[in-house]
Amino acid sequence: MLGLLAGTLGTIIGIGGGVVFVPVFLLLFHFTPQQAIGTSLVAVFFNALSGSFSYFRQRRVDIRAGWKFAVATLPGALLGAWMARFFTPSTLEIVFGILLIAVAIFIFLRRGPRQKEPAGRYTRTLVDFRGQVFNYSPKEGLGIAISFLVGIISSLLGIGGGIIHAPALIFALGFPVYVATATSLFVLSISTFFGGISHLVLGNVLIIPAIIVAAFAIPGAQIGALLSRRVRSRLITHLLAIALALVGLRLLLKSLGMY
Repeated sequence: MLGLLAGTLGTIIGIGGGVVFVPVFLLLFHFTPQQAIGTSLVAVFFNALSGSFSYFRQRRVDIRAGWKFAVATLPGALLGAWMARFFTPSTLEIVFGILLIAVAIFIFLRRGPRQKEPAGRYTRTLVDFRGQVFNYSPKEGLGIAISFLVGIISSLLGIGGGIIHAPALIFALGFPVYVATATSLFVLSISTFFGGISHLVLGNVLIIPAIIVAAFAIPGAQIGALLSRRVRSRLITHLLAIALALVGLRLLLKSLGMY
């Protein structure tokens, strides 16, 4: 159930599902912080890989920018995996709780992307499987810098980094929403592969739970990619924001011994 839910929601909004995996692993399965991070990252990889294949078929992935961002995440992913060993349970609960609440507030308060540029000033054109044309001017230099930080956060917290990357692509880097979601997932599939390998080498991955969750995250990602064609994600993201806020609050209360 966890894999299917996280796979579906994570693919619709391009975040990979790590914000669902880690809190559940901590609160319900009582994994150590390192086990929760490493196991989540492996599951997020398979989720992102499955969703990326669907978005490639829909021709919504900006490969030209995506591979640059993916390469930029790799040194950060390795660094984050090394830093994760210094987390204690209470530290991870506090950090992750604050992050989830902050993301929930951002989702609720965010406005639409900036106004489009005047016709003729765009530097990139992408046409998807339906013939829909996306004209935009991506800020790749800034995106590379952000991607390095995303790589650190990805391996450090086991969330895949999409929770930061997807909004950044839309609101800071000038990507259309559908292209941002698809490209974010493509970048995640690469960064989480190397981050997951790093955690596997460090002994932070529980193999059987990772396989079970990933096995259902894969079809969940296909469902999410299918729904993204037909359903507006605004209501879904608001519901997700409520869930993130509640889980974040629960983690903070647990870290303070008030649960």
